[in-house]
Amino acid sequence: MLDPSSSEDSGGEIDEDTEVPKDSPKKPLTSSGKGGKHKRPPADQPQAESPSAGDEQKNEKERLQKEEAERKSKLQIYVFVLRCIAYPFNAKQPTDMARRQQKLNKQQLQAVKDHFLAFLNGETQIVADEAFCNAVRSYYEGFLNSERVSRMVQSGGCSACDFRDVFKKNIERRVRSLPEIDGLSKETVLSSWIAKYDAIYRGDEDLRRQPQRMHLSAVSELILSKEQLYEMFQLILGIKKFEHQLLYNACQLDNVDEQAAQIRRELDGRQQLAERVAKERKYPKFVSKDMEAMYIEELRSSVNLLMANLESLPVAKGGPDFKQKLKRSTMNNSFLDMGEETEFLSKSDVVLSFTLEIVIVEVQGLKSVAPNRIVYCTMEVEGGEKLQTDQAEASRPQWGTQGDFMTTHPLPMIKVKLFTESTGVLALEDKELGRVILNPTTNGPKQAELHKMVVSKNSQDTELKIKLAVRMDKPPNMKHSGYLYALGQRVWKRWKRRYLVLVQVSQYTFAMCSYRERKSEPHELMQLEGYTVDYSDPQPGLQGGRVFFSAVKEGDLVVFASDDEQDRMLWVQAIYRATGQSYKPVPPTQIQRQNCRGGNPQPDAPISLLSLDRSQRQGVEDLISAVPCRFDHAALFPMLQKQTLQHRMNDSFSCLGWFSPGQVFVLDEYCARYGVRGCHRHLSYLRDLMEYSENNTLVDPTLLHYSYAFCASHIHGNRPDGIGTVTEEEREQFEDIRSRLLSLLDNQIVHFRYCFPFGRPDGALKATLSLLERVLMKDITTLIPPEEMKKMVKKCLEKAALINYSQLTQYAQIEDAQAVPEKRLEDMMRLGELCIEVLQQNDEHHSEAFSWWPEIMAEHAETFLSLYTVDMDGALQVQPVDSWDSFPLFQLLNNFLRCDPHLCNGMFHKHLQDLFIPLVVRYIDLMESSIAQSIHRGFQQETWQSVNNGSATSEDLFWKLDALQMFVLDLHWPEPEFAKHLEQRLKLMASDMMEACVKRTKAAFDSKMQKASKATDFRVSLSVCTMFNMLMDAKKQCAKLCVLDSGQEIDKQWQQYHSKIDVLIDDAFKDMISSMVTKFAGVLDGVLSKLSRYDEGTFFSSILSFTVKAAAKYVDVPKPGMDLADTYITFVRQNQDILRDRVNEEMYIEKLFDQWYTSSMKGVCAWLTDRLDLQLHMYQLKTLIKIVKKTYRDFRLQGVLDGTLNNKSYETVYNRLTVEEATMAVKAGDGLQGITMRDSDEEDG
Repeated sequence: MLDPSSSEDSGGEIDEDTEVPKDSPKKPLTSSGKGGKHKRPPADQPQAESPSAGDEQKNEKERLQKEEAERKSKLQIYVFVLRCIAYPFNAKQPTDMARRQQKLNKQQLQAVKDHFLAFLNGETQIVADEAFCNAVRSYYEGFLNSERVSRMVQSGGCSACDFRDVFKKNIERRVRSLPEIDGLSKETVLSSWIAKYDAIYRGDEDLRRQPQRMHLSAVSELILSKEQLYEMFQLILGIKKFEHQLLYNACQLDNVDEQAAQIRRELDGRQQLAERVAKERKYPKFVSKDMEAMYIEELRSSVNLLMANLESLPVAKGGPDFKQKLKRSTMNNSFLDMGEETEFLSKSDVVLSFTLEIVIVEVQGLKSVAPNRIVYCTMEVEGGEKLQTDQAEASRPQWGTQGDFMTTHPLPMIKVKLFTESTGVLALEDKELGRVILNPTTNGPKQAELHKMVVSKNSQDTELKIKLAVRMDKPPNMKHSGYLYALGQRVWKRWKRRYLVLVQVSQYTFAMCSYRERKSEPHELMQLEGYTVDYSDPQPGLQGGRVFFSAVKEGDLVVFASDDEQDRMLWVQAIYRATGQSYKPVPPTQIQRQNCRGGNPQPDAPISLLSLDRSQRQGVEDLISAVPCRFDHAALFPMLQKQTLQHRMNDSFSCLGWFSPGQVFVLDEYCARYGVRGCHRHLSYLRDLMEYSENNTLVDPTLLHYSYAFCASHIHGNRPDGIGTVTEEEREQFEDIRSRLLSLLDNQIVHFRYCFPFGRPDGALKATLSLLERVLMKDITTLIPPEEMKKMVKKCLEKAALINYSQLTQYAQIEDAQAVPEKRLEDMMRLGELCIEVLQQNDEHHSEAFSWWPEIMAEHAETFLSLYTVDMDGALQVQPVDSWDSFPLFQLLNNFLRCDPHLCNGMFHKHLQDLFIPLVVRYIDLMESSIAQSIHRGFQQETWQSVNNGSATSEDLFWKLDALQMFVLDLHWPEPEFAKHLEQRLKLMASDMMEACVKRTKAAFDSKMQKASKATDFRVSLSVCTMFNMLMDAKKQCAKLCVLDSGQEIDKQWQQYHSKIDVLIDDAFKDMISSMVTKFAGVLDGVLSKLSRYDEGTFFSSILSFTVKAAAKYVDVPKPGMDLADTYITFVRQNQDILRDRVNEEMYIEKLFDQWYTSSMKGVCAWLTDRLDLQLHMYQLKTLIKIVKKTYRDFRLQGVLDGTLNNKSYETVYNRLTVEEATMAVKAGDGLQGITMRDSDEEDG
């Protein structure tokens, strides 16, 4: 509640003669004794403590006095704010401000973490693929669990929109790296992922459970009503609700005329202040003496602008456009040059428009008309149209009909007539029964009343009355009206009673007009500008009027009189608002009303001055009657702005220092209305914003930039708001703020990862660099040299590298240098991953801000990595000599560095290569020796069991060679020359190892073939097939392991070396196939040698023929030669099947079969050629026919082409056997027993 002590001072006015009240509230007593007496201290207590107790009381008293002074200042500020809200005429609530998002708190952050963790644990119903789950896991681990996000939430600058933007940025990078899918665009994938993210973020929240009523802080981003603005600034300034009600009523904030009059008084006070400053030459200290005259002109122009703004406000909404002809006083003319000369108001300039509502209820006392007759009423305003009610029976003449009229007459004449329908045949008009004529005013009664009607002389209705209501609305530009007696020197020169109206023509022009009945223009008028109204004593000699008041002006005196005291007070109050006079009239016989009832007022009772005691009422009067121009608003406004900013930073929006539209509106209106200099306003704003920023609260650097640019332009004479004067205080404050701002920006750039985590707020770091460049400028025109800006940013980033690495090592919890080598290497791997993550985040979220100097960001990364170099070198030095566990560290770092255009082959990258070149060379040397030894041991112990595509030795060899080459390839060595050297060396090594493998295999094959049987029981062994497969695999692996990439230039020496390996493998194949064919041919030669025993003319042939014929008479003797033919056919088929099943390469099988068949046909052809002169024995013929025929068919089934099958040897053999068959058929009849060279399906397979 307002303290009574506030009545003893001037209500918070800043004045040199103001004294601090001596009476301060007493401190509550804490003693439990009687009457509040203090206990006597114990005897053993030192007496030296009494001074300290007195100091405490003094300090407490000073503290209470300070709080009371601050309290009074806030109340006075609140009065000014109330008036700004109640009647604004300079500012509007902006509608183009960026909408601020709701900020997140710690509880909401934890809830979001829980939602995403539940999704990753599979506890939700959201269906997602592996790619989306990986993206969410990366987002959860890298962003949500980051300490920097916790700090950002704690600083109040983080919203759900920021979280969503970071996730969207992450998935855009991931989705771009995914392969294209037919029928599914990447935009569709992004939209789907964002929708799933929103579902995860919301969790199980039901949108229908949102609260219906929004809190005030939740609607602060909207355009607020006056009531909401009042409520907001009550919270800002700590004003209680009943205090607001008290001040609201005392200031008459609901009275538009009073507020407009208050503004006119304030502007008049500012005009007088400017004149006094110019007269007494009490100027502020300016940076130049020439600015003193300019200062006065600025004061005058600011008042002129406010007057013009006030004049632009319409007096009557929707009314006619009034021609504003102003007549100013002499003082005002020096300030307002609105025309070359001023004119008086004419009668035609004053136009009023009234709305009349006439409601006819009923007629009473109607006796002269039969009850069943029809009656009705008409109503008209003189000069206007005529309206008629509905018809009613004379027995119940009731209507309730309303007629609406428009008139420009302040004293209109209304005629209401009662008619009855005429029944006569010749009657032309209805009969008038009675009439009533009324002259209503805006102050007349609004409810229905009975009026006696005038009837004709012979009428029986002598008591005829009509009940009706007339409501005449007051137009907005009509401020007061009524009947007064008036007498003046220029107007109203006769003392008589007149109907006067106070009319507002414009914001500054008022007139007292007298009207006659049925006239729209005033009969006489008096322009009120320059007059002073006050109560006066009764004037002797004037008949009429009981209480008097007068309006006085140089050369004129107008006396008014009224019959009612209350009416006089209303007239004086209305004219006081219109004249804009500084003197407030006081009734001469005002009765001091006091609250005699006592007790506490009801909580819901309206608060008024009458409910306070005298001291409290005086305190309120001091607050509302304080003259604004006597206050130091340069001290009051920073207090208001600081409290507003504090309220804004604590609301539920992530404002980053930006005021809400309603707050901007009130502050703008305050500054314009009470003359707060723009530079001073922005200097205070900058000071408050920097305090928040220095306390780790996120503040938008763009906002700092706007305010700083305004102040810099003002200090350097650019006049951004039309103010050209610069005070020494403003310049000193600007230099102080500039130095503080430089320090703040330097600190923010050094800690850019923590001040702008993950690039949030969006574009803030870039705006900070832009602001730094603006602050470094010496004036508004001279740009800072780019090298100087670059040098400063470079210095900041060097510090940032050290800070970032120190924070990273603390986060990674790297142990001391005494740890075991394995542990140190593991720590370096983990620290390397974190360093890469930091650099990737810098590139992703902060590189755009530093895009002006990409080389500086690269230097920052090199500096950051140089700090890591020290720890990495120490860890690598303690590793064992032949330990290869450090290669993953190289791969990790190199894979990142080689893809960065600024860091690839940079200082750290070259150092990394220098460290690992000896390790790579030694590793390859040891691997080469190990592979050579494994080849030697493997072939010594080789069992030639089939393993995959070869033997165990070959598989091990090829796997080792491939693994070694893949290892070197995965290193992605960045230096081209050394990378080429490594590749060539590995290819040469593979060629040498391949050559040794082929030679050892060929030697083993030859050994196997020498030991093989030459009879028809010979079968190709599995080991031989394995050797074939191994050579085939070697040929395939050779193309992979022994050939350089096509992108490299191949010299002749290397080409010759590689072709040598190919030739070696091809020759080995040829030799092995040839050896195999020779072995098959030897088996055929053995079969043919057995058939040679049946040659014609030999002794053995005769014996065999005789023996077979003799034995055939007694027993069933097998056909000679069929067993031999079947054995050979079985030999061929089984070997074909073995080779077909065991050898993997089809091409070499076909080549082998081609040579085998050709060799077989040549052998048979040569054998028959040797017996060209001999006739074949029947058994020879039968055996050869079967062998040749089956061989032909079997090899055709194995895929031997017809061109090979039907070669010359086969044709020769075919023709010879056909001739022999024909000869034998003629000679021996059926001796061949169905064996023929002709195709037949009857033969056994």
